[in-house]
Amino acid sequence: MTIALRRPQRADARRNFDALLAAARDVFGERGADGSLEEIAKRAGVGIGTLYRNFPTRQDLFEAVYVEEINQLAEAAEAAAALPPWEALQAWLQRFVAYAVTKRAIIDVLNRDSEMFRSCRVVMYTAGEPLMIRAQEAGEVRPDTSFDDVLRLVSGLTSAAFVDEAQRDRVLHMALDGIRPR
Repeated sequence: MTIALRRPQRADARRNFDALLAAARDVFGERGADGSLEEIAKRAGVGIGTLYRNFPTRQDLFEAVYVEEINQLAEAAEAAAALPPWEALQAWLQRFVAYAVTKRAIIDVLNRDSEMFRSCRVVMYTAGEPLMIRAQEAGEVRPDTSFDDVLRLVSGLTSAAFVDEAQRDRVLHMALDGIRPR
């Protein structure tokens, strides 16, 4: 289950659209919601006019970046489903960490009461919750743990600054040890 983004039909225009989303995710992740649109266009290798053709307003870009992150979470769940239960949940939560960093950067400018936001939440839970339930059924996750508990735990970790990704991964693994049965 994913949320449709209105991507251009032509292959070159689609590449530009995707490059803009990736650049926007990076710029917003680094600089927050005030990240420069000119910098986004430059990183994507396109002109500012191409950015505005695809995303007429800054809000359109925020929403598209958010939807793309949710869609990538759904794709990560599909890819992880073939792994053993605990590995699948860990793989998905690794991707969730990247999503949480982007979300934190733009959450204040998103309309949390919008249909788009509610739809994204449904897609995220539909993607990730079955992985956790499967891990619980396999005895890999404590039975008193809810999916919402795990998301809040991991989201809380993303608010901290880390020296590098290796440290972030170590801390994530330490936290996930807390949801394992004793």
